[in-house]
Amino acid sequence: MNQLKTILLLLLLLTISMSASAQSVKTVKANSLQELVNQAAQTALTKFSDKKLTENQLSITLIDLRDPQHPLTASFRGNERVYPASVVKLFYLVTVHRWLEDQKIQETDELKRAVRDMIVDSSNEATQYVVDVLTQTTGGYELPAKEMKAWQYKRNAVNRYYAALGFTNINVNQKTFCEDAYGRERVSRGPNGENRNKLTTDATARLLSEIVTGRAVNPARAARMMELLKRDFAGTSKDPDDQGHGFTGIALQGMTGARLWAKAGWTSTTRHDAAYLELPNGAKFVLVTFTTDHANEREIIPTVARVVIDGIASVK
Repeated sequence: MNQLKTILLLLLLLTISMSASAQSVKTVKANSLQELVNQAAQTALTKFSDKKLTENQLSITLIDLRDPQHPLTASFRGNERVYPASVVKLFYLVTVHRWLEDQKIQETDELKRAVRDMIVDSSNEATQYVVDVLTQTTGGYELPAKEMKAWQYKRNAVNRYYAALGFTNINVNQKTFCEDAYGRERVSRGPNGENRNKLTTDATARLLSEIVTGRAVNPARAARMMELLKRDFAGTSKDPDDQGHGFTGIALQGMTGARLWAKAGWTSTTRHDAAYLELPNGAKFVLVTFTTDHANEREIIPTVARVVIDGIASVK
């Protein structure tokens, strides 16, 4: 009897030891990219359930670019239209370079300065100038209905460009502001804001992947765009919400050999990031995460990113 008790005790201790060991090892295994995205979404929803984060406040799209000729895509609510905040500036960036290449607009020192400030500093004033150049429209006092219709047609030039490329379910025809729009800019939004900028994580991830792989424009222009999007996530920053330290970059803190390119967006109601990551293990992927009604929750986006970072190597 004593021998039996000893054996049972040893088995119990072994079980406890194995359980503790399993809990101490952080592993994420997914058989498919979609399973990995689902895990990332569920992890964030569970972790922030006490903050009342719900499914309709989260959108994620992941594009695996380890084989850039055969990219794989998966998403969680990836086709949901969301106010994009400053992420829309990615679309204006690509349009500028495409139209410069096609000689539809001319490059000037002011345009170069504005494009740089729009992406690196996320300047709204610079973005307003860029939109003026692209659409040949300017803000100002309200216009009579007929003139406003003609103005709005011109303002939709960027929308028509992306529609011709097969982008759907987006709206990219508004300037970005630090406070509010007035005059014809306010009228353009519509009485209830129905014409405000809208993006999906699917469309945003597609565009960023085309920048990364050099398909959006020629390689030289793609390299110029990537230089503007490059983010330093190491160390600390005086601004904890800068584009390198306040979004996806949080998940890369302390990781040697990782690289990050990104365009973030943040308002009083939204917190988004469109990021391209290269990891020491050879992983290369675009990860776009949009969150709404949780603008001050800095950890939602890096929580999603950590699951992807930990698990993408296991996806074949």
